Amino acid sequence: MKDKIAVVGLGAAGLPLAAVIASNNIDVIGVDIDAKKCELINSGVNPLPEEPGLHDLIKEYGGGKLKASTNYTDAASCNVYIIIVPLFIDENHMPDYKHLQKAVKNISEVLKRGDIVVVETTVPPYTTETLIKKWLEEGANLKLGDFYLACSPERIMTGYSLSRLKEFPKVVGGVDSESGLKAYDVYKQFIPKIKLVSSARVAEFIKIIEGCYRDVNIALANELFKIASILEVDFNEAREYANHAYCNIHLPSTGVGGHCIPYYPWFLIKEVERRGFYNYSNLLKTARVINDEMVYYWVNVILENCLKINKPLNQVKICIKGITFRKGIKSTHYSRNMKIAEILKDKGFNVYVFDEMLSKKEIESLGFNQLQPDLADLVFDSFKLEIKINARA
Repeated sequence: MKDKIAVVGLGAAGLPLAAVIASNNIDVIGVDIDAKKCELINSGVNPLPEEPGLHDLIKEYGGGKLKASTNYTDAASCNVYIIIVPLFIDENHMPDYKHLQKAVKNISEVLKRGDIVVVETTVPPYTTETLIKKWLEEGANLKLGDFYLACSPERIMTGYSLSRLKEFPKVVGGVDSESGLKAYDVYKQFIPKIKLVSSARVAEFIKIIEGCYRDVNIALANELFKIASILEVDFNEAREYANHAYCNIHLPSTGVGGHCIPYYPWFLIKEVERRGFYNYSNLLKTARVINDEMVYYWVNVILENCLKINKPLNQVKICIKGITFRKGIKSTHYSRNMKIAEILKDKGFNVYVFDEMLSKKEIESLGFNQLQPDLADLVFDSFKLEIKINARA
């Protein structure tokens, strides 16, 4: 029987995946809570314009091989369910499973014997084999073996989704060996570099430690950048000649934003602490603190430079150039650049923002006024980490 695949969650990771599956001549039902998004997809219109190449795929397959719906019963004829909904953390850094649990519950109501469920959402180790399995069994009144369950965490990067799906190694592991093999057979139809690993737990861990590696190395770069500043050393020059085959010092930043890296270390930290091992994740916790505190470092640098301007401090026009979480991406989710603007605004300073990805109306909806950088007294380029004081100031 030819697979018919449901992709649950048509966000920045789910929609590109659904489009790639459809482009491999497989019928796809995309399920999402956003009715407007579903309508656009079915009309062949791409709701994620910042993803290169996605426009052409949605135009060709939207409403045909790829159909979108808000109704899970429209996916009842599918035999494969891929879950790719967000998992965030609460104020105590604990995973907030509400979106994931709701999606799994809805899938369980249409799940049949022989169906395959794959979790692409990045989750803490043990989640697939415990919580997901439990929710599916209870909701469907079936047992593992009646259906198959695996984990294949998404490994895309916003703005590079299609190329990552085609070129980047992707892993899949089952809750049991048969589930792993079944899921592997599904994925090899549309993912060129799919690798079968020993278990869902290993697959979960792979994705999280990748994020931890990046978070820790960005924290190291941020620490070294601050030290270089104190010692009056050109960090970029030092980094250029320090890096070689065995040394890869990352670029410094205003911190780490987006939907992924700020969250994933906490999945491991809280999981080992739950087992009583509070000192096993000190490096991960320290990296989180370093990266989150970079916004205060840059606020201080901005204000120190404002003192060079011949105006009362509260009259200096400050422009934060770039408030999305990453250059070229139209998202401010956990943006440290926007956090800098918010801190300055809360302190009563005259702060404006400019971002080439956002319209004046979109900027105003975030609570800021737009200002062209050349009209400001001081401009902080959050992506280049450069401060410019305009000559007229």
